[in-house]
Amino acid sequence: METAARAERPTGYRDPKRYLWLWSLAVPALPLMGGLLAWLTGSGLWQWWTPLVFYVAVPLLDVLRGEDRHNLPESAVPTLESDPYYRRAVYAFLPVQFLGFFGGAWIVGTGQLPLWQALGVAVSVGLVNGVGINTAHELGHKKTRLERWLAKVALAPVAYGHFYVEHNRGHHVRVATPADPASARYGESFYRFWPRTVAGSWRSAWELERRRLSRGGHGVWSPRNDILQALAMTVLLYAAVIALFGPLTVPFLLIQAVIGFSELEVVNYLEHYGLARRRLDSGRYERVSPEHSWNSNHIVTNIVLYHLQRHSDHHANPTRRYQALRHYDVSPQLPAGYAAMILLALIPPLWRRVMDKRVRAHYGGDLDRANLDPRLRPHVAAGERSTA
Repeated sequence: METAARAERPTGYRDPKRYLWLWSLAVPALPLMGGLLAWLTGSGLWQWWTPLVFYVAVPLLDVLRGEDRHNLPESAVPTLESDPYYRRAVYAFLPVQFLGFFGGAWIVGTGQLPLWQALGVAVSVGLVNGVGINTAHELGHKKTRLERWLAKVALAPVAYGHFYVEHNRGHHVRVATPADPASARYGESFYRFWPRTVAGSWRSAWELERRRLSRGGHGVWSPRNDILQALAMTVLLYAAVIALFGPLTVPFLLIQAVIGFSELEVVNYLEHYGLARRRLDSGRYERVSPEHSWNSNHIVTNIVLYHLQRHSDHHANPTRRYQALRHYDVSPQLPAGYAAMILLALIPPLWRRVMDKRVRAHYGGDLDRANLDPRLRPHVAAGERSTA
């Protein structure tokens, strides 16, 4: 944390990560680089290098580079947030993302790749578009019309435009409560969480949009419906891809979309696993605090994901731009960056071995205070708190 003396000197503050953010643009370029390397070397293995970078190279770099708990002075926040450089660094993600998306569709549509290589292209593009949902997340929380429109554009490739509605007006209201489909429960595996959050988020988004439109005297099928606008973008995008590159792109589009939004949902899974807000006597939940999100300061993944791992500050200040998000000492900390934790979440026994003890420690062994999988409540009620 910064000292008071340093916090009083914002005018000369230099962001140590200012130019590191440009490395985030390497992410959407990975499928293009893989295709180029496959062409230059004649080896189709390069079509699979994007998942290797994501889930082998990035976790290793996180270990080598370590953590960064540096916080900029609070008085410097307005200066950094008004600097257009940081917004442009996010905007630049989108054209590279779409270049890789169309490039992948083109190469799959030629029908010249063996099935295993075409699958590698679809997985690679899907992973990048999954990170694109995080770009949409950054843009969708902002107040300008341009940024909100670009958020919908970034969501179009994965057909997940309802995230724009549900995340902002649903998840941020109900986070760390049993009512939130995007908050994972203690003891719930990712494979049980996935259908619950995918279906629940879809239903929640439509209900939220129905209420918003009804307040203005409009029906749910109004062209003002944000979900319908986002779906229209996806339909037009997919129709253009199929028309340009042929019917072989249909499985490509479906696979990359499922990979992309599943990447989002596994991140949702690990961000609030087991954490719960206390219910007050009034029946309402306590305000969201830094203790209701898992955080990580591993610098490489934070650069790739625009500080998404400083999730507590994001929930406290949803419109705060990524470059100004802070670390909180009171926030529960993940043992690794998101890239490594995603792999762990896909292996439930390992996930529970690593994370359940951390949830128990966070609540002093009292799992009545955690967001529990309902199947575990009888065990907790019977006093099996240490082994549930």
